[in-house]
Amino acid sequence: MNVIRPIERDDLSALLRIAELSGPGFTSLPLHPELLEQRINQSIASLQLASGRLDGDHYLFVLEHGETGEVIGTTAISSRVGMRDPWYHYRIGTVVHASREMGIHNRFNTLYLCNDYTGHSEVCSLFLDPAYRRDRNGTLLSKCRFLFMAQFPERFAERVIAEMRGVSNDAGGSPFWEGLGRHFFSMEFSEADYLTGLGNKSFIAELMPKHSIYIHLLPESAQQVIGEVHRNTRPARKMLEDEGFHFEGYVDIFDAGPTLICRLSDIRSVCYSERQQLSKVVNKLPPGQACLLANTRLQGFRCILTELPYFPEGQLQLSRIQAEALQVEPGDGLRLVPLALTRKRSQVESAGEPHE
Repeated sequence: MNVIRPIERDDLSALLRIAELSGPGFTSLPLHPELLEQRINQSIASLQLASGRLDGDHYLFVLEHGETGEVIGTTAISSRVGMRDPWYHYRIGTVVHASREMGIHNRFNTLYLCNDYTGHSEVCSLFLDPAYRRDRNGTLLSKCRFLFMAQFPERFAERVIAEMRGVSNDAGGSPFWEGLGRHFFSMEFSEADYLTGLGNKSFIAELMPKHSIYIHLLPESAQQVIGEVHRNTRPARKMLEDEGFHFEGYVDIFDAGPTLICRLSDIRSVCYSERQQLSKVVNKLPPGQACLLANTRLQGFRCILTELPYFPEGQLQLSRIQAEALQVEPGDGLRLVPLALTRKRSQVESAGEPHE
C-alpha cells in the first residue's frame, strides 16, 4: 500500500531524481542538490515547531511505494508565500480607450506586475514518476495536502493558491517567454526559471516593466497561451477545480500559467473531512468506498488512499495493513474523507499526469 509521509534527509537522492524527471517549468524543485537539501531541512524544521511561523513554513511530502519503499512522487505546502522573498504575478486587467467625438470605444486586456497573493498559502511541488501514473496515485498526491491542512488549519492562511505549469514545448521553450520575457531579460526561459527556483528573484523587479503591458501587442502565439496549462498539467488542474479552486485572472510572469485559488474552508477535502477515533484493528475488512485516510500527527503524518466499509460513529475499524501504513493503534485519531465527496458527481477521473 503506497503511503504519503514527510520527507526525510535520506530522501535527497530520490528528490534529485524527481527534480530531473520533472523537466523545465517545475520551478519549485530545481535540479540543485544544495537547494533541495535546504528544502528538506526546512520541511523538517517546520514540522518540529509547536506552531506555525508568521513569515512562512514549508512542508514537503513524498509518496513511498508500499512494496519497494521507493520514493515515486512529491507534493508540498507553503504556509505563506512572499513573506521572505517577493512573490510576483501578472494580473490580467482591462483598460478602456474611448473618444466621444470620434465615436470610438476600445477595451484592451493588460498584464500588470503585482504581489497580490503575498501571504497566501500555496499547494505546490506535485510530481509523480511517469511509471506510477495509475491506481489513483496522483489523486493521493494532490489531496493528501488538504487532509494535513484540515488537521492543522492554524498553520495556514485563509486562502490557498496553486500555480499551474504553463505551456511549453518538448525542448522547454515557452511561447509566452519568447513573446515578452526575452525582450527584458535577454536570457533563455530555462535559465530565468532556474534562477527563480533558486530564490534569486531580485532580477525580476529590476528588469520587468513597471507599467501595464497591452496583451494585443504581443505575438499571437504568446496571447494564446495566457492562462493555459501544459498538457501534462491538465489532470492536476481538473483535480484542483473539483476541489473548489478557480481562476481569478492571475498568471505566471514567465510562462503565463494560471494561478488557481480557493478559501481553505471551502476546499472540499477540508470541509467534508471528519475526525474519528480508531476503535479496532482487524485482519481483513470487506470492500467499501474509496476514501483518503490520514493519521492526525504532525511529524509522523501518514496518508493513504484505500477502501473502507461504513462504520457507525465511534466504531471505525481498519485492517492490519491499513493500520500499519498509517502507524496507528486503537484509540488513535484519524481524519478521513470519501473521494465521492471531494469530486463533482459527473467527474470521471483523468488518467493523465498530475503535475503542478
